[in-house]
Amino acid sequence: MKNRGFEIVKGYKNEAVIMPKRQTFNSAGYDISSVENVELKPNEVKLIKTGLKAYMLEDEVLKIYIRSSVALNKGLMLANHVGIIDCDYYNNEKNDGHIMIPIYNFSNQLVIIRKGEKIAQGIFQKYLVVDCDSPIHQKRMGGFGSSGH
Repeated sequence: MKNRGFEIVKGYKNEAVIMPKRQTFNSAGYDISSVENVELKPNEVKLIKTGLKAYMLEDEVLKIYIRSSVALNKGLMLANHVGIIDCDYYNNEKNDGHIMIPIYNFSNQLVIIRKGEKIAQGIFQKYLVVDCDSPIHQKRMGGFGSSGH
């Protein structure tokens, strides 16, 4: 039985996707890389494709954070500060669960992200729900940002 991990999304099998890895035994985060070259102008936001999807248990979430070196050395941050990948995002009908990372260039320089460059880290965590929880929707119907529709 699979508990949690990463897979390559449909259409990216031949794109040299880098599977996330922890860098040390005590690292919490799995480094996530860009699957494409991207140019970010000052004050621009772009979704950076990773070619990845994540599976996990029903009471878990994958949180996405910018790598500190990317923030400090390149002047980049996550546009939403922390990305949340829910377990039902995996294999969704719209985009197969493709993890795309919204990056904001807060510097005054053009920044280039190279294919294969580590840009973020993902941390799997358990979460809790309240008593008498009753979600609005029973099933996710779409991809990025779909749970609000």
